[in-house]
Amino acid sequence: MYTLAIYLYLIAVCIAALFNKRARMLVKGHWNAYKKLRREADKSEPYIWVHAASLGEFEQGCPLMERIKREHPECKILLTFFSPSGYEVRKNREGADIVCYLPLDTPANVQAFFHYVRPRMLILIKYEFWQNYLRGCKRLGIPVYSVSSIFRPRQVFFRWYGRLSGYNRVLRKVTHFFVQNEQSRQLLATLGHTANVTVVGDTRFDRVIDIRNAAKPLPLVETFAADRKVMVCGSSWPGDEALFIPWFKRQQGMKLIIAPHVIDESHLHDIEASLDGCRTLRYSDATPDNVAAADVLIINCFGLLSSIYRYGQVAMVGGGFGHGLHNVPEAAVYGMPVIIGPNNQNFREARHLLDAGGCFEVRDQQDFDATADRLFTDAEALRTAGQIAGDYIRNNAGATEVIYQHIFGNHL
Repeated sequence: MYTLAIYLYLIAVCIAALFNKRARMLVKGHWNAYKKLRREADKSEPYIWVHAASLGEFEQGCPLMERIKREHPECKILLTFFSPSGYEVRKNREGADIVCYLPLDTPANVQAFFHYVRPRMLILIKYEFWQNYLRGCKRLGIPVYSVSSIFRPRQVFFRWYGRLSGYNRVLRKVTHFFVQNEQSRQLLATLGHTANVTVVGDTRFDRVIDIRNAAKPLPLVETFAADRKVMVCGSSWPGDEALFIPWFKRQQGMKLIIAPHVIDESHLHDIEASLDGCRTLRYSDATPDNVAAADVLIINCFGLLSSIYRYGQVAMVGGGFGHGLHNVPEAAVYGMPVIIGPNNQNFREARHLLDAGGCFEVRDQQDFDATADRLFTDAEALRTAGQIAGDYIRNNAGATEVIYQHIFGNHL
């Protein structure tokens, strides 16, 4: 039944590829994965296989991958993605020896995959437990580690149909789970997983600290911000923009940086149209001569947001109005308060920061206006919330070290 579902999904994606660019990228990428493995893989090399579904999971896996390469340069990193949003951004990732899509989880694909590469171990980041690949690992004696994983009662493993179908048995193929929280440990215990589960927290905290420490100066953004009050709105969607743009247009002497999650001409045009009366400038058009005069800087390229947050005093992290919240720690690591939308129930770090007072949930324009006004006019409130946010990140770092010592102390 599982394999049949995978084949049906493949058929659906192939049909969708006729009309959808993202689906075409997925089909092409999965097809080209074999070409890349055939051309670049060497069975005799000691590969560490790291799989990340998308870009967010990749970021969580980075601290561990970097630690492996630093401590064991003789090992090769095979990095696979399922989603185009991960692969297309990180396909030229330095530090990974091979980067490719993971072909769909059919028995034939699994057999072909292991024909080209025989990894020493598999590290799964957070999600995705592909049954046929895990069976292949078990058959070949390849240990499997689940890193920064988080489990919830609504997942298929813990529902009656997951138990009845036996799908939850796929978790038996995992050698060790490094979970984010106690609830995950307790849920796994209901399936008999006790000795092979360790609560370590989230490697994302280590990642954002590494990014902050390695952040390069951005002279154009620094010139734009100068000594003005700045709000940085990262990974924004229209639902987020509908709140912070009207608020900003009523402010005097402030500046706004917008890094939209979707960067296409239509979305950029909509943002610019809604900012009528403001001097807007796209980052791609910015120069030392024109950037200082702009009121709004629109980041129309990828890869800069994590370094840009430091130029603001308050951040709004997008996705909390329907699409799913984006990376709150990426902003909080700079010791700045973060504003988010209400769709944050499944985001552990955001919930903890809300409880602590370093993050603020807004549901409508009135909420947003009151929160932003208070943070920008009350210096003590801004300082306190920022301190809480920065301390939370620092106090929760360290998961990577625990995971590394457990895995690689035994195998390398």
